[in-house]
Order: sequence, then C-alpha cells, then structure tokens
Amino acid sequence: MDLTPYRDFTHELARASGDFIRPLFGRLDLPVEFKSDQSPVTHADRGAEELLRRMINQKFPTHGIIGEEFGTENPAAEFVWVLDPVDGTKSFVTGVPLWGTLIALLHRGQPVLGCIHQPVLQQLMIGDGRVTTLNGAPVRCRPTTRLADATLLTCDWLSPERYQDAAAFDRLAKSAKLCRTWGDCYGYLLLASGWADVVVDPIMNPWDIAALVPVIRGAGGVITDWSGGPAYPAESTVAAATPELHAAVLTALNR
Repeated sequence: MDLTPYRDFTHELARASGDFIRPLFGRLDLPVEFKSDQSPVTHADRGAEELLRRMINQKFPTHGIIGEEFGTENPAAEFVWVLDPVDGTKSFVTGVPLWGTLIALLHRGQPVLGCIHQPVLQQLMIGDGRVTTLNGAPVRCRPTTRLADATLLTCDWLSPERYQDAAAFDRLAKSAKLCRTWGDCYGYLLLASGWADVVVDPIMNPWDIAALVPVIRGAGGVITDWSGGPAYPAESTVAAATPELHAAVLTALNR
C-alpha cells in the first residue's frame, strides 16, 4: 500500500494544528477546565481537534475519525484517523514543552502511519512501521540491550501503583541506569531518535497509543502492552530500543 498521499496529508495536519496550538502555549491567562476524570483540557485541545476533523472530512470524507475530545465518527471505515491534539496537557498547562500532537492512520483497525509533532520545538516525527524520520531525516533507536545501561522514562511515578504493579515497576526502575519523567508522547520521540531506551506507561487510551506503534517500529524499536501483548489497541505500553532490552523490561515487570 502506497502511504505517500496520507503521509503528505499528515504533514499538512501537523502544520495546521501546530500553527493553531503554538500561540496558546505558555500563556498564564489560558483557561483550564477539568474533565470527569480530572484530566485538564483547554481551547488548544478542543480547537486543534476541531480543525483536524474539518481538514480530514474535507480531504477524505469516507474516512473515520477517533479523537480524544470529540469522540468517534465512522469507526468501521477502512481508514480511520486517530487524534490526540495535545498529548501531555498537564505539561502544556504548566509551561513545560514535553507534549505534542499525535496523529495516526489506521488501516483495517491497525496503525500504519504515526506522527508526533512538537510545534514549539519544531520537531516533526513520522513513522510507517518501516522508517521513521525526524524533520525529514531517518532516525533509529540506539542499540542498548541491558537495563543497567538504559535510560527509562515514564509519565508519572505514581501511576504504576494505581493501575499496575508498583513493586514490579520499582524493581524495573532500580535496574535502570537513569530514570526520568520525560513522558507522554515526547518520551517516545526521545526513544525513537536515540536519546532514551525504554518508555513504560501503565495506563493508555487508543489515541495515546495509535501513533506510537508505527513510529517506534519504524525506528527499530519494540512496542507491546505491559504483559507483552499486542500494542494496539491496549491499555498500557512498554516500548524499548531493542528486542533484548524489551524482553528484560517485561521480565522485570511480570516475573
């Protein structure tokens, strides 16, 4: 399947949403609301998703859409776009640039194209499961095979206790060389571009995961759920730079 038209359109989506979101970042006067799950949401999230939906409906009216803010349209379509306009809204609303826009394309229910866009830092990463590029240049995960040499990232140090096994995560973290909360989609950008080695998230939604799968695989990495099952759809994520490192992470989390 030739993904070129969809890849080109993904560039258009990223540029348009980035132009909308960028002026809203770092504004202390930007109103912040809280959804029923107590996650924050702003005009950046909602306005960007509305913009992306309009563009998709105009360009590909038969395609479906899944979005964090406005739900699902035509989910049984052969092609479905999955949108997270601001992945990392907690960072966004506190002036931290560790967030991004996630755009994915599903074909028959599986991700074939993924985009991570950080418009403030001007970083655009696109992967198709075979090749991943950052601002047009191919990138690869680094060849780390041992936990003792690995940089481990996660979004929130308290989430494993809430959603998975806190003792297992603690065991994993103590085995790594360096642990940081450079999380949300930006952690996966760091992994795919060779700046980190492992990213684990104990709780995820479809719009959090879909774009990450072709990005990480295109950079040579491995991505599954917490127990080693299929990466999409899943409710947790384990991504690692190499198969050997991924296996070591799963052993630490599940033994």
